[in-house]
Amino acid sequence: MKRTLCLTLALATFLFPLSPCRAGFFDDLSRKVLSSPAEQSSLDDNTIVKGLKEALATGTERAVTEVAKPDGYFGNQLIKILLPAKVQQAADILGTMGYQQQVDELVLTMNRAAEKAAPKAAGFFGDAIRKMTVEDAKGILSGGDTAATQYFEKKTRTQLFDAFKPDVTRSMDQVGTARAYKEMIGKYESVPLASLAGVPSLDLDSYVTNKALDGLFTMVGQEEKKIRTNPAAQTTDLLKKVFGGK
Repeated sequence: MKRTLCLTLALATFLFPLSPCRAGFFDDLSRKVLSSPAEQSSLDDNTIVKGLKEALATGTERAVTEVAKPDGYFGNQLIKILLPAKVQQAADILGTMGYQQQVDELVLTMNRAAEKAAPKAAGFFGDAIRKMTVEDAKGILSGGDTAATQYFEKKTRTQLFDAFKPDVTRSMDQVGTARAYKEMIGKYESVPLASLAGVPSLDLDSYVTNKALDGLFTMVGQEEKKIRTNPAAQTTDLLKKVFGGK
């Protein structure tokens, strides 16, 4: 019972971080749970973990849906995939020479490739949730604002990279991203004295894949924060039961 009570309190803190307007409620809840058996929570460990899993399933589904839609990456300045800084220097020079449209098209196609690959993440997140143990759940509940996101990244990043990269490569081939990049670099190298600055070699497929994953986990983190703090994000009966009630 004590273990269940600790999890219940940790879960409450997980979803509703302390603030001046809530501190009194948490002080009162602690006194009730720890000192009055008649008023203790009826939620057991299994229900709490099930609620956590449902919350994470809801959050990851929202994140994947958000990035997979048109402009999910390109229209979101938080995760938009840009050229690496050193390559951007070359792109800036080309922009001043009348090639800005080609540069912009290259950036657009990189983001479109990420958007097309994103739906594949849902299955990997689902597997990670199903395999989550009580110990995993305790670590997430007692962790920081993005503890669940860190859990997902640790469990799925390598698998997601392997799954995303062929789709990213295929998508960029279809829209001519690699060709556009080579043409851009070719134009830059033809500029007098451009070779002095140099352009680093770039595995474009791996670069875009990694940036796509960075953006995906950023959005998972955003959704996690919403679920922790916003009752409106608690959209099922189980979530309301575990997370919503005083």
